[in-house]
Amino acid sequence: MEDNYKHSYRVLKPLAEAGDVMAQYNLGVMYYKGDGVPQDYTEAVMWLHKAAEQGVAKVQRNLGLLYDCGQSVPRDYVEAAKWFRKAAEQGDAEAQYNLGVMYYTGEGVQQDYAEAVKWYRKAAEQGYMRAQGSLGFMYDCGQGVPQDYAEAEKWHRKAAEQGDAQAQYNLGVMCYTGEGVQQDYAEAVKWYRKAADQGHAKAQNNLSLMYYKGDGVPQDYVLAHMWHNLAALGGPPSDTKQRSAAVNYRDSITSLMTPPQIAEAQRMAQEWKPKKEK
Repeated sequence: MEDNYKHSYRVLKPLAEAGDVMAQYNLGVMYYKGDGVPQDYTEAVMWLHKAAEQGVAKVQRNLGLLYDCGQSVPRDYVEAAKWFRKAAEQGDAEAQYNLGVMYYTGEGVQQDYAEAVKWYRKAAEQGYMRAQGSLGFMYDCGQGVPQDYAEAEKWHRKAAEQGDAQAQYNLGVMCYTGEGVQQDYAEAVKWYRKAADQGHAKAQNNLSLMYYKGDGVPQDYVLAHMWHNLAALGGPPSDTKQRSAAVNYRDSITSLMTPPQIAEAQRMAQEWKPKKEK
């Protein structure tokens, strides 16, 4: 494999120096990863810049990502937004989404929810999953657009059907509350379960409550305990409120269970593994 990389380097270097854009890009990647050459971020960025300046959207987007994350270059949101915009204006869906995020957060650009919606929509209409979920969120909250639960449901569903756990959770909430859709507890359970199976802690918490109350599923304290246990262990460490709620719910369910039931729930939680949708 190493000999293959060295051969590729010998072929790519003169092509890159002659201005071949894909050779410049691939050479930059080789320096970035250290494939066939000593890893050298300065060289990597130099070649990626040369390729990006020739207008290749994929290269521009990837250069934006380096500046956005501070990988191999000092983090620079303004420079990230510049390269995302160049790629986004050529129709690159991921760059459109990333530019939308920057307008939403106000990093590298003036915060502007309407502009965020504009770029989310461009990416979402190309089928970009994360943009679809974000656009659904904007309609759900009324940020940058008038609040519209029907539109929120439409975009959450598109992302959820592609396997986006956050969109699946959001769609579950809408099915539970009846906002934008016909209230349907069984449908809420379906989407909570899809997100919970991927390790989404809030979905796990809500799915547990459905089993605890018997909403949309037969009442089952063992499964309720298992999902609350997983929710208490999952999620970001900073979300202490969610984790604390999961612990409290789990402990309240425990008082209703027999020792064998508790042992079974604990065993199931220990053996559980997240499943990514295909």
